[in-house]
Amino acid sequence: MHGPVRVVCVGVVTLDALALVPRYPEADERIVGEEVRIAGGGPAANAAVVLARQGIQVAFIGRVGRDSAGETALRLLAAEGVDVSAVLEDPATPTQASCVVISQERQTRAISTLAVPPLPPIETFGPRAIEMIAAAEWVHADHLGFAPARACLDRLAARPRLCVDAGNPVAGLTLAGLDLYAPTTEALTRRYALPHTAAGIETAAARALTEGAAAVVATNGAQGSIAWWSERFDPARPAGRVAVPAHRGVEVRSTLGAGDVFHGALLSALCRGRDWPAALAEANATAALSCRGLDGRSAVPGLEELARALEAQAR
Repeated sequence: MHGPVRVVCVGVVTLDALALVPRYPEADERIVGEEVRIAGGGPAANAAVVLARQGIQVAFIGRVGRDSAGETALRLLAAEGVDVSAVLEDPATPTQASCVVISQERQTRAISTLAVPPLPPIETFGPRAIEMIAAAEWVHADHLGFAPARACLDRLAARPRLCVDAGNPVAGLTLAGLDLYAPTTEALTRRYALPHTAAGIETAAARALTEGAAAVVATNGAQGSIAWWSERFDPARPAGRVAVPAHRGVEVRSTLGAGDVFHGALLSALCRGRDWPAALAEANATAALSCRGLDGRSAVPGLEELARALEAQAR
């Protein structure tokens, strides 16, 4: 991958042990699974992989331990073309790792993960990290990346746009000055203590725009995704709203990481100049296609495969 970094993803990278089983085992039960694999994960890291696979120059800023898990997690990112030159290798903190059991019967997952401390200020990651952020078009932060990313951007005279993956609770999240707020519809309504109904979702989105977000994009599982935006997002275009149904016809093995993939694909589409309906359609399709794999990365499509899938859906 060549050229300047266009998107910097800040937050979590993990190394995951995944097991696909017909059903969850009972206590002390041994069950034979269909597949077991080791894969990279983490909301910001997964989004970075999607961007790289779809041709967007991207870097990841996060922390790993000085351990074999960290070496593997970074190698997997670098192999995708993600710039990991500003990742902090911390001998005092182990690499975040997770054990994920995926039930075919319930189409759900159970996750056990290591607790890790919050990320330190961006300055801790070195001058390369600050240089990449200052020159980027977008910074995409997950629940651990938001605080250091926001603090870094607030100190810049000319700052890139900031997108926050708010599927997980984000400590200290404020929407004032945020360019793109990306929760699930459940997280969106929960923020404003509203019912998770169509009316509740619309009211919550309006409140998020009033609170300061320039755009809100919420995923709603099998229902697809919805975007709302004000003129602050693009002064050349009027404010608006669009809902795009989910991409259909994909045989789902696991939904692990699908939200992370959606966010990476959404930024990929916006970087390539797509309008909101097209951007949501591409993000929906990319996330759906990623569910063909057990992990959140292996089945992510590149642009050619994505175009074929969207063309087939339109027929």
